[in-house]
Amino acid sequence: MNKEFTFTIKSIAFDENYNPSENTRITTNFANLARGNKRQENLRNALRMIDTRFNTLAHWDNPNGDRYAVELDIISVEMDVEGKGSTFPVIEILKTNIVDRKNNERIEGIVGNNFSSYVRDYDFSVLLLEHNKNKAEFSTPDNFGELHGKIFKCFVNSDAYKAHFKKPPVICLSVSSKNTYHRTDYQHPVLGVEYQQNALSMTDHYFKKMGLQARYFMPPESVAPLAFYFAGDLISDYTDLELVSTISTMETFQKIYRPEIYNANSAAGKEYQPKLNNQDYALTQIVYDREERSQLAIEQGRFTEEHFIKPYRAILEQWSAHYVL
Repeated sequence: MNKEFTFTIKSIAFDENYNPSENTRITTNFANLARGNKRQENLRNALRMIDTRFNTLAHWDNPNGDRYAVELDIISVEMDVEGKGSTFPVIEILKTNIVDRKNNERIEGIVGNNFSSYVRDYDFSVLLLEHNKNKAEFSTPDNFGELHGKIFKCFVNSDAYKAHFKKPPVICLSVSSKNTYHRTDYQHPVLGVEYQQNALSMTDHYFKKMGLQARYFMPPESVAPLAFYFAGDLISDYTDLELVSTISTMETFQKIYRPEIYNANSAAGKEYQPKLNNQDYALTQIVYDREERSQLAIEQGRFTEEHFIKPYRAILEQWSAHYVL
């Protein structure tokens, strides 16, 4: 039996006037920026950084470095498990759009970019912690990430997704501080120098269950590679401008949230291991509470357990056991 869940997609502009809704995961990068006394200044500075980086990368036929601007939409996805109109917020992603001031046109960018999920909070902050409690050696539970991965694939293949978006998502994350990355000879004009890693990270395994594979690139004038998760072919499926929209957006977030890696004062060499305890880096002028964010992930994992996993466990387990694309 392949039960079809119903997905509802909602969109809100991420601009300097953005206020997180009650259903937004408050650990989400953009939601965290939009809180506190400096919320509007934070948002304005982050958006300016994105536009500046975009124009630096999209330098062709752009002599003054001001041809483009990036517009961002927060895409919230709610899932109706029982088909009775009661929904749970399962996924939150970002959609980029590119404004070309020279040609006076708006170009569709990439959907994905940032990736947030209550179910992932449950997997990592509740399930994984409980599984490893009082254990000498770290391990993952059986079928870890299976349900989450199938929900994601179900969404990407849904009529709702296809009605809103033309291409599969690309998620862009920080590289793992537990792995070593080796520079290759391949260089892309926009993505930059490709790196390969010595082993798959836990995030790689988790995203593989979502149907996504990873490649690692250090864009021009960057100091560390970014991890790009995608289905299909990252190079041929997306235009250079689409890729620039993702790089400029997500590198800006990483400079704010992972300055030890992405705002370091020295660039990655031929062999590179990211270090979160690196002291040689610059801070952006954007206020962010990383410790609070970690605590909130546990709270949100518990919320998911209470309002999604427990009430729908039987339906979700039966669906997951039989789900095939």
